[in-house]
Amino acid sequence: MFPGHPHVPQSGEEDHSACVVVRELLDRVGDKWSVLVIALLGKGSQRFSELKRSIDGISQRMLTLTLRQLERDGLVLRTVYATVPPRVDYALTEMGASVLEPLRTLIDWAEEHGTDVAGARRRYDDAAENTKESSTATR
Repeated sequence: MFPGHPHVPQSGEEDHSACVVVRELLDRVGDKWSVLVIALLGKGSQRFSELKRSIDGISQRMLTLTLRQLERDGLVLRTVYATVPPRVDYALTEMGASVLEPLRTLIDWAEEHGTDVAGARRRYDDAAENTKESSTATR
């Protein structure tokens, strides 16, 4: 965790419990599909089919699972309307909306530093490849 962080206990069993909770929440809101769903719902309530069309590459099953998990975590509200066929809307809860700002900050950082990270990966991979080639050549 982050030593000295005021919201994270620093020792004992409480520390382990806090780590588990933080890890689980970061797994949820850091998951690529959850980030996209939260960002889209940040623009307003949407139907399942609208979300599916907007998220390239997500399967119906994965979108269903993602929405259920976000609903279970209290980040998304699912509203069913008694129409024929039934209409289901998804929207962020107040708590779900509160994660938009930190996500936006992370997205902005990724956009700003994406090429830097790609360059670092290339340099790392090139160095690893050169090391592998030189160790093979010396055998």
